[in-house]
Amino acid sequence: MARYTLERQHPLTRTWVDDARRLAILTEEHAALDILLAEDLDIAAQRAQRLAPGKPAESMLNRWVAIGNDLHAMFSMRFENLDPAKPFVDATPMTRSPEPPDLPALAAAAQEHYGIHHPLYVRLWSAAPAVAGTTPDRRFLAAPIHELRPYDVPPGLALRPAKTVEHYDEARRAYAAVDADHPSHAEQAALQDRDDLQESADEGLLYDVTVNDEWAGYAAAVIKPDDALGLPAYVVRELILAPEHRGHNYGPHLSTLLAQALPDPTRILIGTIHHANQAARTAALTAGRHDVGGWLQLPLGGV
Repeated sequence: MARYTLERQHPLTRTWVDDARRLAILTEEHAALDILLAEDLDIAAQRAQRLAPGKPAESMLNRWVAIGNDLHAMFSMRFENLDPAKPFVDATPMTRSPEPPDLPALAAAAQEHYGIHHPLYVRLWSAAPAVAGTTPDRRFLAAPIHELRPYDVPPGLALRPAKTVEHYDEARRAYAAVDADHPSHAEQAALQDRDDLQESADEGLLYDVTVNDEWAGYAAAVIKPDDALGLPAYVVRELILAPEHRGHNYGPHLSTLLAQALPDPTRILIGTIHHANQAARTAALTAGRHDVGGWLQLPLGGV
């Protein structure tokens, strides 16, 4: 599976890291997640009790499924943000990239194995920007840290290390303000839990965004291999500006300032942004991050 996953990555990312190193990371990742969830019935039972009460534990096990036309996929039952009301089937590990003729068979197989959960869609991954018959989900935007150099930073804009999450309530209000101005934003992004941001602070990876030494937002990262496509990376955990500091062209500079503040310049900076979140995607691309693939949704209708 690790080799299949590596072969499906965006060609640009294959130039950033030696294939052997990346293959080792992917192998460990698949073993720790996909294989474990295919074999451990105790974990499956715990997941069923938490996310699908009344459903058999076996219905939560991962399955390696032959789709047809030389395509195999590892199916996994998932729930958006661990919400039992938002079930979907993940089919990210695949022997090759999905193509439009594969979609009916993928949908049928997902319903056959996980229909008891009434999944809303199958989540696929592709380095391509789109596959006909699917709708875009989150995109991965990444770049080597050494390429993300701050330039023309607005006067007064800076990051400073944060040891605590003392401005969490202000960050919550910042998200609420964005959601009020853009109602669809609530489905695209949400503030990280306080505990998660404190974890970043404890690891030296949380920063206060400041404007003229006043708090203006948060920038945070985490080392989380399962969100990094097998790259040795820092994953963007949070980038948020307070309402009074939006609209000043600060957004594109947050990625570069965060990249240069992180302790290991040999890593990649990567993070996911919802395809529909145009402002965040534009800011990341303007900063020098590249769209290196993303998730796609194959609708099932939840029936």
